[in-house]
Amino acid sequence: MVGREDSVEEPLNREPPIKALVSSFLTKNEAYDRNHGAIRHLSASTHTVRVGGLVNTPLSLSVAQLQRDYKQYEVTCALQCAGNRRHTMRTLLKEVEGIDWGDGAVMNCSWKGPKLRDVLLKAGIRTDKTQTTGTQHKMHVAFASQQKCQEENWYGGSIELDRAIRAEADVLLALEMNGQTLSDKHGYPVRIIVPGFAGARSVKWVDSITVQQEESQNHYQQRDYKILPPEAVDMKSAEKFWDTSPPIQDMPVNSVIARPLPGEKAERSPEGRVMVEGYALPQGDQGPVVKVEVSGDGGKSWLDTEIVKGKGERWCWVLWRAQVKVEKGKRRLLSRATDQGGNVQKEHSQWNLRGVGYNGYGESRDVEVV
Repeated sequence: MVGREDSVEEPLNREPPIKALVSSFLTKNEAYDRNHGAIRHLSASTHTVRVGGLVNTPLSLSVAQLQRDYKQYEVTCALQCAGNRRHTMRTLLKEVEGIDWGDGAVMNCSWKGPKLRDVLLKAGIRTDKTQTTGTQHKMHVAFASQQKCQEENWYGGSIELDRAIRAEADVLLALEMNGQTLSDKHGYPVRIIVPGFAGARSVKWVDSITVQQEESQNHYQQRDYKILPPEAVDMKSAEKFWDTSPPIQDMPVNSVIARPLPGEKAERSPEGRVMVEGYALPQGDQGPVVKVEVSGDGGKSWLDTEIVKGKGERWCWVLWRAQVKVEKGKRRLLSRATDQGGNVQKEHSQWNLRGVGYNGYGESRDVEVV
C-alpha cells in the first residue's frame, strides 16, 4: 500500500505509523495520502475555479481572486478517510473490499482559505429552483477535479447545499495547510475542506463547483464510499444496493489506542499501572469529543482519560492518555469516545462490504504486561 505519485493504476496511498501520527496535535510530516489517480501538478497563476449550475451569476475565480476578494478563515479540523480502521473490520468481523487501512488514515490540520458559503452567496443561489424543490437541504453542491482516476476520467463528490452555506459548517476552499501553501499531493493550488465529512468529499485540485438538484454522479459518490446493507456480501450482490444506499458523509464518533500497540510489551509502574495513549474523533458536526474512557480488563470496568490536546475543539481530534491499572500477562485494552452530541462509541459497528465507517471500540490485543 504505497503506489506512485504519477500512477493512475497504482496511485499513492499510504498512512504513517500510529505512534508518529499522534506525536503532535497538528499533523505535518506524517499526513496520510489517499488517491484514486495520479497527483496533479497545477499552476496557481493559471488555475481557475468555475462556479455554476443553479446560480444567478456564474463565476470563474483565479487563485489570486480567492485570496484577495474573499475573507480568509482558518479552520482546524480532522480529515479522515472513510476506510480508516478497515483492517480492524476485516480481521475482527469479516473480510471486506478495499485498501487495508490501519488506524492512521486521518490527519488533524489547520486549513486556511475563503468559506464556500461566501463564494456561493457571491454567485447567488437561484431561489426559484430552491422553492420548486421544497427546501434548500434537498439541493447539492458538487465538486469536480479533472484527475484521471482508476474508475472514472475525473474525480468528484458532493455535499448538501444546506451544509455548504451554513456559516458554522466552516466548509472551505483551502489554499493553505498548517500555515503553508498546499503541497501538490494535498491539492495545490486549491481544494475543498468539509469538516466532519468523509475525506472523499474534500476534493483536491478542484476545478468546478456546481449547485444542482442531485448528488454528484461521479463513481466515487455513487458506487463507492457507501455503507451497504449486510446482504451485499460481494460485488455481484452489491449491484442492486448502490442506487438505494446513501453515500457516507458524516464520519462516526471514534477512538484509537496508539500506545501500547497490539503484541507490544508494556511495563507496569510500581502502582500496577500502564500508560495508554491515543486519539479520538467526534461524529460529523457533533463535536467536540467530551470524554474518552479506557478499559484494562476487556470492558468490565472503564476509566476516564485525560484529554491532553484538542479539548473543546469542535472539528478536531483529541489526544488522550491515562494510567490504567492492569494485571500482568497478555491483556486486551479498549477505548471508547463520547462527543458533545451524545454519540458514544460502541463495541462493534455494522459490517459492510466496502469496510467504511468502522468505529468499534479502539483496541490493542495481546499486550504483554510485565
